[in-house]
Amino acid sequence: MSDTVVKDDRSYSKDHEWIKVEGDVAVVGITDFAQNSLHEITFVEISEVGTVLEPNGECGLVESMKASSDIFSPVSGEIVEVNAELEDAPEIVNEDPYGKGWMFKIKPSNLDADISGLMDAAAYKEFIDSL
Repeated sequence: MSDTVVKDDRSYSKDHEWIKVEGDVAVVGITDFAQNSLHEITFVEISEVGTVLEPNGECGLVESMKASSDIFSPVSGEIVEVNAELEDAPEIVNEDPYGKGWMFKIKPSNLDADISGLMDAAAYKEFIDSL
């Protein structure tokens, strides 16, 4: 998967979610590897704003013609925003998984501890190359 895009400015989970901290909020989405594996995404469902999550807590679902996959939060905290565009245009995740295809924003409750359990870009590249 050497052609898979991995951004250096975020952290990654083994479930193929990425997280990018922006001030006191973190943006979460699925990786290029994940969207490539799913192919044409046809449906995205994310937990509601106000939902409190634990690290690796299930918080949504992505479906494609090929498969469906749960979405997990890489960190603990409260969902403060959901990408409403994905409801009508789930294909945005395929087109721009690290940009417009973000899934939700979370106000982390234990960011430093949670982030320390995630991979940086180099470790994630090694991880997906081993799959």
